[in-house]
Amino acid sequence: MLIVEDEMVIALEIESQLRELGYSSFDYADSPDAALRAACEQRPDLVTLDFRIMGGTGLDAIARIVRALGPLPAVMITGNSEQVRMGCPYPVVDKPLGLAALRAACVEAGV
Repeated sequence: MLIVEDEMVIALEIESQLRELGYSSFDYADSPDAALRAACEQRPDLVTLDFRIMGGTGLDAIARIVRALGPLPAVMITGNSEQVRMGCPYPVVDKPLGLAALRAACVEAGV
């Protein structure tokens, strides 16, 4: 699992909820460049992405990862859901994050 989030407290909350859903082995990134490096080092089974991150957006990050590795399941977790939903090809979950919404988004993403 790759968590792309520039606020560590939120990244840890996402990890905690993903662990409750049975996922393990987490990497973190806070920018599109760091996300690409992490994904190339270990191909993630799922990428969670905040919309606004250092040096770009979560959509920038997943676009770079997909160009390098091919399609991957991804979920957007953001406080800007109205802005992100339009045209976003990935499930979008609102912050503050809820376990049921995260579970549904993971199922929708195919993991």
